[in-house]
Amino acid sequence: MKQETRKEIMFTGFGGQGVITAGYITGQAAAVYDDKESVLTQVYGPEARGSACYSGVVVDEEEIDYLYLLSPQVMVVMSQDAYEKFLPKLQEGGVVIVDSSLVEVDERVKKYRLYKVSATEIAEEMGARIIANVVMLGFVSRIWDAVSVEGMRESVKSRVPRKHLDLNIRAFEKGVELGEKALAKEC
Repeated sequence: MKQETRKEIMFTGFGGQGVITAGYITGQAAAVYDDKESVLTQVYGPEARGSACYSGVVVDEEEIDYLYLLSPQVMVVMSQDAYEKFLPKLQEGGVVIVDSSLVEVDERVKKYRLYKVSATEIAEEMGARIIANVVMLGFVSRIWDAVSVEGMRESVKSRVPRKHLDLNIRAFEKGVELGEKALAKEC
């Protein structure tokens, strides 16, 4: 397996937060809009809504020869339970993006590059808690080089219900803006 161009991201949270949808949108952004190879895997408990779940996306410039996550470089964490359960799967030195509205971090994050995004709080202020995942997608598209902001934006547009398109695009752009600010602080 060639590792040079393989990129992996894991979206984690609880059922009902749009964690699987976030993975789907990311994979579609890579494959359809950025002309790369991608594959999505998903895992959720039998309870579905409310239980810890994740979606994993592999993106590569070349054909993907192994479909499952080997060592994600990026992890989006949208619930405390997911933080406890999945953080050890993140590659040491990787990027962890937590929804600071719902997740308290501890000393374990010291071995990762940490970003805090109050995605659920922002989504609630915009009027719909369910768009927190789209805020995260905007942030991810700005700080992770496996997908382009344009590709992710187009993927969001194609996936969300038309009647909620404007709200989702505003949520996405807010995430991009937060990603830009986070990157600017690192310079």
